Amino acid sequence: MEFLPLFHNLRGARVLVVGGGEIALRKSRLLADAGAVLRVVAPQIGAELHELIDSSGGEELLRGYSEADLDGCVLIIAATDDEPLNAQVSADARQRGVPVNVVDAPALCSVIFPAIVDRSPLVIAVSSGGDAPVLARLIRAKMESWLPPTYGHLAGLAARFRHQVKNLFPNVQQRRAFWEEVFQGPIADRQLAGQGAEAERLLQAKIDGQAPAATGEVYLVGAGPGDPDLLTFKALRLMQQADVVLYDRLVAPAILELCRRDADRIYVGKQRADHAVPQDQINQQLVALARQGKRVVRLKGGDPFIFGRGGEEIEELAAHGIPFQVVPGITAASGCAAYAGIPLTHRDYAQSVRFVTGHLKNNTTDLPWKDLVSPAQTLVFYMGLIGLPIICSELIRHGRAADTPAALIQQGTTSNQRVFTGTLANLPQLVAEHEVHAPTLVIVGEVVTLRDKLKWFEGAQASI
Repeated sequence: MEFLPLFHNLRGARVLVVGGGEIALRKSRLLADAGAVLRVVAPQIGAELHELIDSSGGEELLRGYSEADLDGCVLIIAATDDEPLNAQVSADARQRGVPVNVVDAPALCSVIFPAIVDRSPLVIAVSSGGDAPVLARLIRAKMESWLPPTYGHLAGLAARFRHQVKNLFPNVQQRRAFWEEVFQGPIADRQLAGQGAEAERLLQAKIDGQAPAATGEVYLVGAGPGDPDLLTFKALRLMQQADVVLYDRLVAPAILELCRRDADRIYVGKQRADHAVPQDQINQQLVALARQGKRVVRLKGGDPFIFGRGGEEIEELAAHGIPFQVVPGITAASGCAAYAGIPLTHRDYAQSVRFVTGHLKNNTTDLPWKDLVSPAQTLVFYMGLIGLPIICSELIRHGRAADTPAALIQQGTTSNQRVFTGTLANLPQLVAEHEVHAPTLVIVGEVVTLRDKLKWFEGAQASI
């Protein structure tokens, strides 16, 4: 290990920055965030850096560097493009035994700046020892996506109760076990969900020995239209802590693989005229599993509240007093249209968009057709494959022009995506000539004409 990672308390300490340009400004921002008092020496200092110095209670020295500038400083930063000057600053600091960082010159540094993930009071540093700073920043970016900002609130919660827990458990191992249980249980879930007051109440009750029996929780998670990269950070976090996952047929295998490895997986898929598990049984299952103290992810394709029956499921949970969270997902209309190169609205073609189910509860397509024929409106039909001939003929019969552009997207956003484009008059025949399988999405409107100009993702097969 070339560098030993340490975290320094700079609050109220004086730090010397040699240089007044953009690089010096970037380093000074970090130092000021840590509470340092800035002493900046340079012939010229930018306006933003000047304000930063002033706000830190520091001083600016508009001249060249002198060794006496190190007096009283606990850390030295050389941030100039003058290599001999940087080397001199480094040598002076080392002779005094003061830590020094020279930007982009690891050989002249006794300390280096890592890439930082700031979830204060939780702070994570990533370093390549100065050899590959771009790689360190890329890894930092990945970690930023894994750790939502609320992890800082979770660390703050622990800080507020730290002394109580230390008094309760004088043994280090006992304290460790206590906090591991807190950070992996319902208290952490409440804090991460933004329910800070409830998290504090539960933690205080646990400390007082009044913690209620473990109750589970249900996470209603939108898995998006198929591409795993479209999952939200929150969805991924909850998927990776679930004890049980109930998933439907629209959830791509690649998404399911992102769930916690040892979680129980229960298939509850439904499709037209073939409900593997009826909806009322799914609702009852969610309640029963939560009552066993389990964290349950109900993983649904697209968004749970857009033709996903999520409302029915949380009605049942609410009726039985089961805690739940809802995580929106990218609905198929947004995801599939984007990957097909079809904007749902456009100032020249469509001033509104309407999401419509092509398969009603009574197994018909008895839709309010007169409301759906506005020429300046984009229509998006979910579950419209079987009823496509009826959808197209009824729209034409009620006044939509037969040559209105229309598209059908199969398995949108995935490597198997196929897009069929035509008009209301010929799209059903075009689709009938090819082997097309659900899930599909139908888009009707002038915006479809933009596909040839705007398409960027083709999947495994060319569009037709």
